[in-house]
Amino acid sequence: MKLVFAGTPEVAVPALDALIASGRHEVAAVVTRPDAPAGRGRRLVASPVAERAEEAGIEVLKPARPRDEDFLARLREIAPDCCPVVAYGALLPRAALDIPAKGWVNLHFSLLPAWRGAAPVQHAVMSGDEVTGASTFLIEEGLDSGPVYGVLTEEVRPTDTSGDLLTRLAFAGSGLLAATMDGIEDGTLHAVPQPADGVTLAPKITVEDAQVQWSAPALRVDRVIRACTPAPGAWTLFRGERLKLVQATPAVDRSELAPGELSVGKNNVFVGTGSHAVELLWVQPQGKKPMRAADWARGVRIVPGELAGS
Repeated sequence: MKLVFAGTPEVAVPALDALIASGRHEVAAVVTRPDAPAGRGRRLVASPVAERAEEAGIEVLKPARPRDEDFLARLREIAPDCCPVVAYGALLPRAALDIPAKGWVNLHFSLLPAWRGAAPVQHAVMSGDEVTGASTFLIEEGLDSGPVYGVLTEEVRPTDTSGDLLTRLAFAGSGLLAATMDGIEDGTLHAVPQPADGVTLAPKITVEDAQVQWSAPALRVDRVIRACTPAPGAWTLFRGERLKLVQATPAVDRSELAPGELSVGKNNVFVGTGSHAVELLWVQPQGKKPMRAADWARGVRIVPGELAGS
């Protein structure tokens, strides 16, 4: 088939690579979000998908909005058979959905109909799911509601951050997407409607959502920190300034601390929760680089009974 691939962040690159490497289909063009400011200089930088496509000599389309007529006209000229999608980052209008004869097929990082939305992996980690996965489905105008072509499952490990889990799903899912393209092309794969039961939503995790509530049980605190790593980054207040919590682990043998109460040893920093404590391993003070929590604690000279969260 002639394909136009749509994707933007680093997590979409393995799928693009898999489609290029398969040799069975022609990736005629890539659709990605426009260049965005990045770094301290805020200079415009192309998306990871755009950079990879340019390296491979593939035409790159960067519409400000996918309903722009110039973009739609170019897409009609290319006349793709199918448009595989991974984390493109913009809603596709009906005018675009109607162009490829076999539709737009999305690789979504959940077992649909669970976790429809922008942040499925973060919500799976935050909710304590033991198993998640990836699904390929035919895009329709509803939110991740189209019929499903294929799925794969992936264990959520006890120490997984969202970044860890998403990386594994990106590589496993690349094979699923390539196999889905093959099955659509040869007619052996047919999309099956999603069940009406089991629908859960996964909206974007905001910075406010990432604030740790120390009154919650340690298990919940641990899940929030792992779910928000690397983005948007879990945090708490300390002496009125934001402190990013990069890595922590439950400390089941420490239950004497009040919620938010800090306890500092020679090489350990503990914080009380609504159940037992958690041990802070790595933190990032505002305006500084990540550092070991014990080094941070020595530098700020925490006093006995001092609280995080204020």
